Amino acid sequence: MHEEALREAGLSQNEAKVYGALLRLKEAGVDTLAVKSKVHRRNVYDCVAKLIEKGLLSEIFIEKKKYYRAINPSRLLDLLGEKETVVRNAMPELEKEFARVDEGERAYIYRGISGFRNYMQDILDVGEPVYCMGAKGGWFDPRLRLFRLNFLKKAKAKKIQYYHLFDWEMQTEMPEVMKSVGKPYKFLPKGYSTSAAIDVFGDRVVTFAGLSPGSLDDQLTQFVIVSRRLADSYRTWFKYMWDRCPEP
Repeated sequence: MHEEALREAGLSQNEAKVYGALLRLKEAGVDTLAVKSKVHRRNVYDCVAKLIEKGLLSEIFIEKKKYYRAINPSRLLDLLGEKETVVRNAMPELEKEFARVDEGERAYIYRGISGFRNYMQDILDVGEPVYCMGAKGGWFDPRLRLFRLNFLKKAKAKKIQYYHLFDWEMQTEMPEVMKSVGKPYKFLPKGYSTSAAIDVFGDRVVTFAGLSPGSLDDQLTQFVIVSRRLADSYRTWFKYMWDRCPEP
């Protein structure tokens, strides 16, 4: 069952399990749902109430017994559209509040998978070329699949260009990454691979600790420095390395 997609659409883990079970069963009572979804019976009651509120389940009565029936999954798209509308309507005020704060140069930390998503969203928000040193295809961690596909689509629409200096081992360990991101890319010399990486875009310098080819450590730490002067310096250093690495 596509529980990951259901959770990305805004359902909790238990809601996704209950709704997924009901899609297979067509209609069922609470006892059956508890068994098939592997969600505790008392939690099933909470789940069906929330799913009904979201318009994903309906109640039916058969011989005075209450059953639940799944609504067409296309309703999930309606839910996403409604959330987007709410955010879009609030955006002018949110951006006005954001613009009032002139933070200048600053630094902060992102952690874990959620922090990595924040970093990817920063790339879209900044909308400038991205220069990656020691790249390892962290975007291709399986837990980011849906987010990555949506990210790449938006990045393409914004015409964001990437320049990757991949670790040497990426050529043999994850050739699909290079095929996906496309040129231009080069490889650092053999023997210069690490578990870290640095990305530079716009006024951001992002340093990663806890990377391996195609996967992210659960305790991944990302140190973000916001400074146009520093980012310009890193781009100069990137160009030095880029010019000295051979074409693949």
